[in-house]
Amino acid sequence: MTHPTITAVTQRIIERSKPTREAYLALIEREGGNAQDRTMVSCSNLAHAFAGAEQDQEALKTNAGPNIAVVSAYNDMLSAHAPYYRYPERLKVYAREAGATAQVAGGTPAMCDGVTQGEAGMELSLFSRDAIAQATGIALSHAMYDGMLLLGICDKIVPGLLMGALRFGHLPALFVPSGPMPSGVSNKEKQRVRQLYAEGKASRAELLDSELGSYHSPGTCTFYGTANSNQMMMEMMGLHVPGAAFVRPGSKLRQQLDRAAVHRVTELAKAKSRPLGVCVDEKAIVNAVVGLLATGGSTNHAIHIPAFARAAGVIIDWSDLAELSSVVPLVARVYPNGSGDVNHFHEAGGMGYVTRELLSAGLAHADVLASGADDMATFGEEPWLDDETLAWRDPGPSGDTEMLRPAAEPFAPDGGMRLVAGNLGRACFKSSAVDPSRYTIEAPCRVFQTQGAVAEAFKAGELDRDVVVVVRFQGPRANGMPELHKLTPPLGVLQDRGYKVALVTDGRMSGASGKVPSAIHCSPEALGGGPLSLLRDGDVVKVCAVTGELSTTADLSTRTPAPDPEPEDGTGRELFAMYRLLADEAEKGASPMLAAAGL
Repeated sequence: MTHPTITAVTQRIIERSKPTREAYLALIEREGGNAQDRTMVSCSNLAHAFAGAEQDQEALKTNAGPNIAVVSAYNDMLSAHAPYYRYPERLKVYAREAGATAQVAGGTPAMCDGVTQGEAGMELSLFSRDAIAQATGIALSHAMYDGMLLLGICDKIVPGLLMGALRFGHLPALFVPSGPMPSGVSNKEKQRVRQLYAEGKASRAELLDSELGSYHSPGTCTFYGTANSNQMMMEMMGLHVPGAAFVRPGSKLRQQLDRAAVHRVTELAKAKSRPLGVCVDEKAIVNAVVGLLATGGSTNHAIHIPAFARAAGVIIDWSDLAELSSVVPLVARVYPNGSGDVNHFHEAGGMGYVTRELLSAGLAHADVLASGADDMATFGEEPWLDDETLAWRDPGPSGDTEMLRPAAEPFAPDGGMRLVAGNLGRACFKSSAVDPSRYTIEAPCRVFQTQGAVAEAFKAGELDRDVVVVVRFQGPRANGMPELHKLTPPLGVLQDRGYKVALVTDGRMSGASGKVPSAIHCSPEALGGGPLSLLRDGDVVKVCAVTGELSTTADLSTRTPAPDPEPEDGTGRELFAMYRLLADEAEKGASPMLAAAGL
């Protein structure tokens, strides 16, 4: 039986979403009905589509089976996506085995937040999600396809692919991940060297050696940030072949899971069953949230979940997330919330263990219409090779109780994310990585408008005290809402020196952000007169994850907002002026594309 709070929140989302969900389902039903039999399409059109297909030309010409669109976010600058280089060739072979064809319908951008942290390019990061959705739409607009395989892993890429694919939700779809790189330098050691560098006690060469020891080969970064949270969510929503998330690149098991994905989407296309837009419903969205909370996943998804939900006509907000968090226990501790990385997580039982525990405890919806398997129960198992044959089995007990625990004996009784609100707005607080003794911070604030200014103040010793660091004009309409992960080491140093430290910002923090208490995504943003624009140095600010408070004792009613900063140009930022102008608030997903479309 499903937990009553899970049921109540889901029902509230269903009721709230009724008009938009009905409109969406009507859209995909109409699109499915309009889908043309390719034998009736102009021969000139078909010739253009088939010309490059070489050995698949005959099958395409005779309409011998489903034609599967491959939308790939491949590039080899992004380690997680580097393994996708050979995927099109392999996926086409697997499609032929199943009596289908596959074509690379298009590629999407794929930027790396790890490369752009603290740099001007980070201001393009969040909006790249909408560009990816648009690129996916362009890829699928050729009306040549009967199903979709979506190749993407990292931060904005999976949400963007899903948002674009959902507008073609009359087709079945699966995500095809490629897996994490092997573990390198321990996360504890990496964090130690970062803090030494922040204090001037380690050289740049020492820092680079440490970082290269962590990020060292093709595959997804191994910390539990946004990229790996994406993989968890796709499992919880039934949009992978079960257990595909964290299997290593190039392994035999990985190849068999890839083959199974192609065969499965071909099967669905032949049967014209389980279209993506029907599978991604209110219950699937709630499952994604539950998985995020139970595993202490990335705060970025407090923005991405509302956005991709909207693309399917589902309306969810931070109050829903907070109420779900109050009853979903924390069953996993993966770095930065624990010492082990996603490889250790996978070896200890991984997604099969987590999903089984949540389903068994009634904390996730078992009746989601999954794409990747006949029912959600299979997602509570782990894949393995039985004499080279892909099979699934019960993951058994936790292989490491410091990493994974049963839902009945969790690390914490509630989830890893909380809502804080008050006269400074509404914001998200990731509690899973913060020591409970730091859940409440009340101190005079120091106000900044760039993260560079914070670094300068830290180096000058101006922050060596109890302080709430406020970094404003970092919202979607101001500068694209960049991640501010570069603030973590200096603020962590201050905390380790014994000071009470918190961060309040209308910007984002990385999915890898850890121990410093932070009220992030503050909405409304400072640009245009939001409450953060009224704060002054020395105002006492309180951030409390216990009571859910984000407030100041200062009287803001008589103050004039700080002037809005002029937008920066260079590094392509001027090309995204339209996105900044049209973006809506973080709680709705900060999506200019959806806002402009009236979705």
